[in-house]
Amino acid sequence: MRTMKAEQLPLVLADSPKGGLGATPPNLLGGEASGMPIARGKELESPIPAEADASRLMERITSEINLQVALTKVVQNKGAPGVDGQSVKEVEADQEALVPLLRRELLAGIYQPGDVRRVWLPKPGGGQRGLGIPNVIDRWVQQAVLQVIEPIFEPTFHDSSHGFRRGRGAQTAIAQAQEHLKRGLTTIVDIDLAKFFDRVNHQRLLSRLAEKLQDKRVLALIGRMLKARVVMPDGTSVETEEGTPQGGPLSPLLSNVVLNELDWELEGRGLRFVRYADDCNIFVGSLRAGLRVMKGISHFLEKRLRLYVNTDKSAVREPGQVHFLGFRFEGNSEKGWRVHLSEKASQRIKKRLREMTPRTWGQPLERCLKELNTYIVGWGGYFRICAQEATESWKWIDSNLRRRVRAIVIRRKKSPRSLYRDLVRNGAREGPAAAVARSSRGIWHKSAQFGVHQAYGAIWFRERLKTLVGEWAKHNSPLLSAALGPQLTLGF
Repeated sequence: MRTMKAEQLPLVLADSPKGGLGATPPNLLGGEASGMPIARGKELESPIPAEADASRLMERITSEINLQVALTKVVQNKGAPGVDGQSVKEVEADQEALVPLLRRELLAGIYQPGDVRRVWLPKPGGGQRGLGIPNVIDRWVQQAVLQVIEPIFEPTFHDSSHGFRRGRGAQTAIAQAQEHLKRGLTTIVDIDLAKFFDRVNHQRLLSRLAEKLQDKRVLALIGRMLKARVVMPDGTSVETEEGTPQGGPLSPLLSNVVLNELDWELEGRGLRFVRYADDCNIFVGSLRAGLRVMKGISHFLEKRLRLYVNTDKSAVREPGQVHFLGFRFEGNSEKGWRVHLSEKASQRIKKRLREMTPRTWGQPLERCLKELNTYIVGWGGYFRICAQEATESWKWIDSNLRRRVRAIVIRRKKSPRSLYRDLVRNGAREGPAAAVARSSRGIWHKSAQFGVHQAYGAIWFRERLKTLVGEWAKHNSPLLSAALGPQLTLGF
């Protein structure tokens, strides 16, 4: 494994091109040295047009503006160090020396990606998902490659592909699924690919890339990235013969390139579908048609793409039985199809909120509330497309969360006297406050007593803790949210 630190490589600087900025590389990410602010918190547009000379892609990849934008995005995304141990901050600090070295090695075709660090993440439905973490410099290079080749492949992708594409996402996928249901295609062939990212055939992927990329240096670089060895958690190093490890900036695009062939096969068969990464829902008019499609598409995936359907998770289902991107559908063709939170997603948020509110919380309460608000805002933005009737069940989640916060408050008071004084100080009457303080019942029981609700009631929470229902209202009915905001947190 090669660690690309500036002090470990010969400082052979490329000559400055005509019209360039001189032999000294610029401070690409700004800061005190350059006075150029780093773009934070927004999506940067690709600086490279798709219609440029396709035979000189590497020159575009290594251009100063492309490398600048790529490193900015890697810094924004943060992320853990790879096998070499270099952090994002260390690479950012070494950028002035690294930029010319990167350009020289990439243009000469001698850049060798480092090993990929494997970590295992628990999957919501059980099992583990393998995540590959490249070195920060390799992520930088991958991002630079992505910015150049993504505009080339984007026009070739199908309109029913929604994963990892600009301007598309789970919300657009669900909206398209609703349209298919409205047309009477109410039987869903729910396909989940087994270990897709680990089973992508390298030779076939490179062949698809070669159809659009005429610069062989870029194809060779991507090939070396795909072949990078994987270092397992126990330290063993494993050769990579297939797959595109999740975790690098380039993997999502490569996955869409692979599955684009599936999309157009479905189009050729006259099928209506929605795909997000390796999750694909095909909409047909009957169970018989669904079984026929499942058999045919499974055969195509296995024989043509060398991929396999996860038979445990794939089936022909009714809309209410499908778990797609955390959503499910309820209704019928006459009354319409409404989007609801899936049971798996519901259980996942309940579990996550429990994990975030342990009664033994030992840090300032304000930090707990801040973390909860961040999570709730993000969650509400994602699930904002749910129907209003679906939010009825969210009220219990909001109520339970407030009770858990009250339990934390009670647990932090070490004595009955301290608890009594705190409740009175926050607005509880002396009698109810004393009843709580004297109670021999446990913390969870006390958290529902009247004296606690007097002190830590709707007004107290309205100023400190957001609600799932409130966030939904902000996205779907801003005027109602503004008018009824205080009422959105009422209840125990």
